[in-house]
Amino acid sequence: MEKDPVRKDPELKHPEFKVRAEDVGLAYFWLRIIVGVNYFNHGFVRLGNLTGFADAMAERFKDTFLPSGLVWITGLAVSPVELVVGLLITVGWFTRSALVATFALMLVLMYGVTLLQDWDTASSQLVYDLILFVLLAGLGYNRWAIDNWLQTRQTQRDFPPDPPLPGTPRRRTRRSQWV
Repeated sequence: MEKDPVRKDPELKHPEFKVRAEDVGLAYFWLRIIVGVNYFNHGFVRLGNLTGFADAMAERFKDTFLPSGLVWITGLAVSPVELVVGLLITVGWFTRSALVATFALMLVLMYGVTLLQDWDTASSQLVYDLILFVLLAGLGYNRWAIDNWLQTRQTQRDFPPDPPLPGTPRRRTRRSQWV
């Protein structure tokens, strides 16, 4: 009987499941960009009508105990916050802070929709929260991001390559660093 190359043990009912760090990093990159674009566009499409959005939000909450002025100010702030955190998440700059700020935004929005007993929207927001959790918990895979590029650049600046030892032939790279 020939062994199945995917399985180590022919008695196993399920093949092994292997995940490569490179693939997780790539998946993280695309998920981060998709989530960032989503939040960015949530804010961007309403930029031209911020007061209209705030008015609609205040109208929707008029029968709750929340003061209409507080709801209106919150409605005015939601779109710019979505725009900024969306941009930061998309490019991977201050990613951790942007994700934490997005969680705070989602807390405010979740409070509002549950106060209205809009359970369908609350369910949808829970999906966003789970995805934000994955992004924050998996921040170690945030390889293709401005954050990572800046950290690498800073490390190279703080710890430049050592010059060659005396008596060894010297050559320079294009950047005039010793190799």
